[in-house]
Formats: sequence, structure tokens, C-alpha cells
Amino acid sequence: MNIKNEIRLQKFLAEAGIASRRKSEELITQGKIMLNGKIVTELGTKVNPDEDKIIYNGKEVKIKDEHVYILLNKPIGYVTTVKDQFQRDSVLDLVKVKQRLVPVGRLDMYTSGALILTNDGDFVYKVTHPKHEIEKTYTVTIKDLIKEDEVEILKNGVEIDGYKTKPAKVKILKTDEEKNFSRLEIVIHEGKNRQIRKMCEAIGHKVLALHRSKIAGIGVKDIPLGKWRYLTKQEIEKICKDSI
Repeated sequence: MNIKNEIRLQKFLAEAGIASRRKSEELITQGKIMLNGKIVTELGTKVNPDEDKIIYNGKEVKIKDEHVYILLNKPIGYVTTVKDQFQRDSVLDLVKVKQRLVPVGRLDMYTSGALILTNDGDFVYKVTHPKHEIEKTYTVTIKDLIKEDEVEILKNGVEIDGYKTKPAKVKILKTDEEKNFSRLEIVIHEGKNRQIRKMCEAIGHKVLALHRSKIAGIGVKDIPLGKWRYLTKQEIEKICKDSI
């Protein structure tokens, strides 16, 4: 065996597009991966992609030669899970390509906007891991008129689910006294479950509409809802650079 070609099993699975590196680690510890005819559960296991036979779900896993990176302007009403127990419409129904894609992070069913899909597991890890601090920009419409002191609270961090959110960039885009709503732009590095909604609720404002306009400064303004395009090489490099 050529030791120089050995890589960790979870890295191999990620590069093959099976799942993110963290999710691949779970698959390994759960005994769902076979290596040369035997189940492996050790995270330190190394494999040679050119010589070893790795099986997942009864099929041999191979690293794909071609990685694709797609930017989707997700409409409301679509879930970002690969498999949904309730058979709801998935973002994968909107993107028809030959590659097996996974969403990079999530947007809840009632949030629209920028969502990246790819078959590059390492890229998924870089974009979603909190330590890499990728900026995500949201346009949020809330009930009632927001006060300046409430904006400062959002900027400095609020208590949700037992933890304090990290500092955010917040600016008021519009207030409408007649219709009694405010529109904000909020930029965060984190990606906790329903974080923007919970942040606004923590200062007493119900979210009426939520749209993620940008990821790492790359926006979907020119992409109609439900449509997508491939990320450019420069955009991919920018995201990866921001995640170092």
C-alpha cells in the first residue's frame, strides 16, 4: 500500500460527497461504513482511495472527479433536508444535475434566499463550521417599529436557548408607521437553528418575513426565486479564503 496516498476515512467520505466531515464521522462511529469487507468504527482509520474498497448503503464509494457548487435562490415552502419524513418539497427538486448534492447549511421552510448546494464535503465543512465565521446577510421584516436601543441589543448579542449570540451587524432599512413594521439587515457569522427569528423574538418583535440575501458577500439579487446558477471559480475561492 502506498502510505503517501492515505487519508482519513471521514475526509474520504466528505470528498466523495457522502456527507460533511462531521456527519461522516457519525456514519463511521455508527458502524455504517465497510472497509475491505469489514465494518469500521474508529475515526482514526486511514484509507487509500486507489486501493481500498469502501462501502456505504451497499454501494462502493468513490471520490468524484468533478465538484460542483451551485447557488440557489430558495423560495418559501421548500425544506433543505436531503430526505424529508413528511414528503415535503425539497430544494433538491429545484436543482436537477447529475451529481449527488447536499445543501450547505440550512434555511427553514419559511425562509427564502441564498443557499449553496455541492458534492464537495470539505467545502461543506469549511462553510458551516462556526470557527470559520462565514458572513451571512439577512433581510428581515418584523412587526412593530424597532427602537435604536433594541438595534444595539441585537448588535451586542442576545440570550437565546441558553446562550448569548455573538455580535452582529445590524442596520434599519425601513420603518412604516402606517403599516406598523420595520425592515432590517442583519449580518451574522453563526448559524444556529432559527437564529434570526429567535434574536428578533428575544427583543419582542415577531418576524413577518425572512430572506437570506448573501453568503460570504455573494448575493442572489439577480437570481429569480426557485432558480440557480453555478458559482464562479472566483466566488468559490473567495468563500474558501474567507473560511481559513
